[in-house]
Amino acid sequence: MKGMTMADGIVVVIASVHRPRELGRWVDHIAQQTLKPNEMIWAVTSRADLPPERDFGEDLPGLRIIECPVGLTKQRNCALAAITGDPEFVAFFDDDYVPTSTCLEDIVRSFAQLPDVVGLTGTMLGDGINSSGIEFERACALIEAYESRGLRSNPPSLEPWDGLYGCNMAYRAEVIEGEKFDENLPLYAWQEDVDFAVRVARGRRMGRTDGFAGVHQGIKGGRSCGKRLGYSQIVNPLYLLRKGSMKRRKALGMATRNMIANHVRSAKPEPWVDRRGRVIGNWVALWDIVRGRVDPMRILEL
Repeated sequence: MKGMTMADGIVVVIASVHRPRELGRWVDHIAQQTLKPNEMIWAVTSRADLPPERDFGEDLPGLRIIECPVGLTKQRNCALAAITGDPEFVAFFDDDYVPTSTCLEDIVRSFAQLPDVVGLTGTMLGDGINSSGIEFERACALIEAYESRGLRSNPPSLEPWDGLYGCNMAYRAEVIEGEKFDENLPLYAWQEDVDFAVRVARGRRMGRTDGFAGVHQGIKGGRSCGKRLGYSQIVNPLYLLRKGSMKRRKALGMATRNMIANHVRSAKPEPWVDRRGRVIGNWVALWDIVRGRVDPMRILEL
């Protein structure tokens, strides 16, 4: 991915498991974009992850569908290896992210106006990750309201971040050449986005911008079970601390906050959260740490 120019454009990568409805909506999302991607790669684990009712080859020129081993990091790495052209930018979106119609154009514009920035994550008009989720119709209403008010920022702002938000993150392709997502973070790969961003940054500027926007529905289907996620909430930050891609204060604070939240809320858990499973996972993780084992891959045994 060298020797790129602005005309070389943008590649969109989406890794998806067990969400055919959300993934299929990206045909319409791209059709509505004011700037079309040079290439779009769907990294799925089998044909069962795809909606059956559409001919994607006709509906979305430039779409490539690849089958990969299960796991967010593995799927994103397969997608990076499958890029055929020389794009200037690579954008990663979750399948349940709903972009504004100018999202891709705004990403390219933001990078052009922030020439020393290597990675960006956009503004969340809504994020259902810590709730039961945002229905698609509500997400579309938030997008419509945003676009009707003409809130696109020019020039875009930049809020420095220690990492990027994986549901909507974009990079200059040249800075991620040769980089891989850490496949020692399996399945849902909690905090893989932070790890990747910090390793890519190497002291260069990246962060959150108001230059592009969208809604993250936070759909609960396709995510790890409570026990596995609870384990990852404790072990993954400590693993990244050892790697050097997360600071001690952030790692310990994140693990502590999650453990406290799981225990407090387990008495009256949210219907969409397996708090008791997370509590069990937290304690299994602590026991492993006491025994000197800090291995995110351990969730495959749970």
